Amino acid sequence: MKPDSTWRDFLTPFVLLTGPGTLFIGVTLLVPLLTVVMFSFWRTESYELYADWNFDNYRVLFGEAAYRTFLIRSVVSAAVTSLICLVLAWPVAYYIARHGGRYRLLLVLLLAAPFFTGVILRIAALQGILGPGGLINMSLGLAGFAPIKLLMYTQFAATIGHIYLYIPFMVTAIYLSLVNFDFALLDTAKINGAGPFRAFIEVTWPLNWIGTSIGTVLVFIPCLASTITPRFLGGPNATSFGMSLSQQFGETGTWALGSAMSVVMFIFSFLVIAVLKFTIDLRRSGFTGAGR
Repeated sequence: MKPDSTWRDFLTPFVLLTGPGTLFIGVTLLVPLLTVVMFSFWRTESYELYADWNFDNYRVLFGEAAYRTFLIRSVVSAAVTSLICLVLAWPVAYYIARHGGRYRLLLVLLLAAPFFTGVILRIAALQGILGPGGLINMSLGLAGFAPIKLLMYTQFAATIGHIYLYIPFMVTAIYLSLVNFDFALLDTAKINGAGPFRAFIEVTWPLNWIGTSIGTVLVFIPCLASTITPRFLGGPNATSFGMSLSQQFGETGTWALGSAMSVVMFIFSFLVIAVLKFTIDLRRSGFTGAGR
């Protein structure tokens, strides 16, 4: 068989299989993203975009204290939420992977139970628990205690909402990493004198870091761009960068400034992914890149 024929036999199926997906991603992801980048250098006047190329939108973002505050608040909130989700998710994922037995699949599916309802309904349920007339404060009132104002319309309430919404992503990512982990390695570590904590730090954690990294990304980025949770649980005191961004495309109609905010948010998300990517050692995680 001629080399050209062999190459053609490989290329034709490859194009047919990957072409539709690549075209779809290019049209629905890359084109809108490039459009947003272009709009970020334009200006908005009376709800209309004008191709007046400048850096004014970025000067506004980094020059006005309000936007800097919104950005820092969103980054810190996303980092805190990711850390808390990480601490809470590891024991749950570890227990399911090691002790779940034949019920592992059922337990994992139960994690998806909140997704059977919409985000608004889940946020409304939290309002019914944390609100001034919610379950917690009503119970405190019946017991003769004063209501806890911290539970609603604060950054604390928004953080609780973020943890509630995104912790299933963290648990699932860590579980999928642990499900193929050889727990016999822990027994070997204990035989060689390592305690449970040392065995976890030196064996379990490093070999499953890829699942932790993926879970962190799946929590950090949606939390960074969150709009509904800060609006309904955090209130004015927890205005986020995502909330302000949505206003640019909605109430104020300043699309150019909103596009610049979108670019900044994309850059922060990309930096998080890049940093975590460089911390992953695929070979240490058991990936060799070679077929079996």
